[in-house]
Amino acid sequence: MKIAILPGDGIGPEIVTQAVKVLNALDEQFEMETAPVGGAGYEASGHPLPEATLKLAQDADAVLFGAVGDWKYDTLDRPLRPEQAILGLRKHLGLFGNLRPAILYPELANASTLKPEIVSGLDILIVRELTGDIYFGQPRGVRECPDGPFKGQREGFDTMRYAEGEIRRIAHVAFQAAQKRGKRLTSVDKANVLETFQFWKDIVTDVHQEYPDVALDHMYVDNAAMQLVRAPKKFDVIVTGNMFGDILSDAAAMLTGSIGMLPSASLDANNKGLYEPSHGSAPDIAGKGIANPLATILSAAMMLRFSLNKVEQADRIEAAVKKVLAQGLRTVDIYEAGTTKVGTEEMGNAVVKALA
Repeated sequence: MKIAILPGDGIGPEIVTQAVKVLNALDEQFEMETAPVGGAGYEASGHPLPEATLKLAQDADAVLFGAVGDWKYDTLDRPLRPEQAILGLRKHLGLFGNLRPAILYPELANASTLKPEIVSGLDILIVRELTGDIYFGQPRGVRECPDGPFKGQREGFDTMRYAEGEIRRIAHVAFQAAQKRGKRLTSVDKANVLETFQFWKDIVTDVHQEYPDVALDHMYVDNAAMQLVRAPKKFDVIVTGNMFGDILSDAAAMLTGSIGMLPSASLDANNKGLYEPSHGSAPDIAGKGIANPLATILSAAMMLRFSLNKVEQADRIEAAVKKVLAQGLRTVDIYEAGTTKVGTEEMGNAVVKALA
C-alpha cells in the first residue's frame, strides 16, 4: 500500500512526522514517499503543486497531508500561493466529500469554551461538499461594475453554483453516514435568499426518498451556527456546501476544546482519500515543537479506516489517543491545571507507546 506523504508548510512537517511515526509502529507494511507541496512546493519548483507531487498523489492509495500556507507568500499571484495546492489536489483527485468529525473526549470537557453540560458527549460528523460552490464557480475576478449605484467602479465577483449531480453524490455520502450513526441528518442551506441553495434543498429532499430510515431536517446556515454553540448535541450528521461547511466545521472544532484535535478525510467516489488535520499551518508556532499532532495522527487512523481497509489498526490508533489523554498528557492548546504539558514529539512518542 502506497501512501503519499505531503508535509507542506509551517507546523505541517512536525505533525506529519509524528503521524508517520505512529504508522511505522503498526504491524503493517506501507510504502511511504514524501514530496513538497504548498510553499515548500513553490520553493522547490516554482509552483505550490509540482507535477511530480501531483503524480505521486495520483499513483498512491492514499495521501497524508500536513498543512500549507505562510505569510511570506501572501504577495504572490493567487495561482502561486500555497493554498492553491490543496484546491488543486481536490480537483485533480476528484475529492468531493469531506468528512469532519467533531468529538469531545471526556478528558477535554473543560477545554471547550462551552459549559461541560452543553458539550459533554458531543459526537458530530460534518459532511462538506468540497469541489463546487463559490470557491470553484466561474466566472470570477475583478471588473468594472456594470450597473447599480456604483456603476463604473471596480468590483470583485465570484459565482456560486451547484450541478444536480454534485448535490446528489454528497447527499448520498451524508445519508449513508447517518445510517451508520444516529440516523439523523441536518442539511444546512440558505434557501431563503440564494437560488443555489433552494436548488440544493430540493435535491437533498428528493434523495431522502431513498433513505426512509434517516430523519432529515433543513436548517439555514445562520441558525445552524447559532445552534452549534447553543445545543450542539442536537446534531448527528450535518451536510452542507463548500463555503458553509468550511465555516461550520471550524466552529464545531472549538466545541471539542481545540482545532488541534480534529482530523478530516476528503474522499473520491472510490474512497481514495486525502487525510489532513482540520487546522492550518500556524506559521507563528512552526519550529517551536509545541503543535498538537493528535489531529494528524487521528487523520492517519481515518486513512486506515476509509481508504486502506485497516479498521482494526485504525481502532488501535484511536484507542491509543484516548489512553494518552486519560494519562493526562496535553499539548499547550488543550493544557489545563492538573495535567502534564508536553511538546509535539513527546505526544507522538506517547501515542506510539500506548499502541503497545
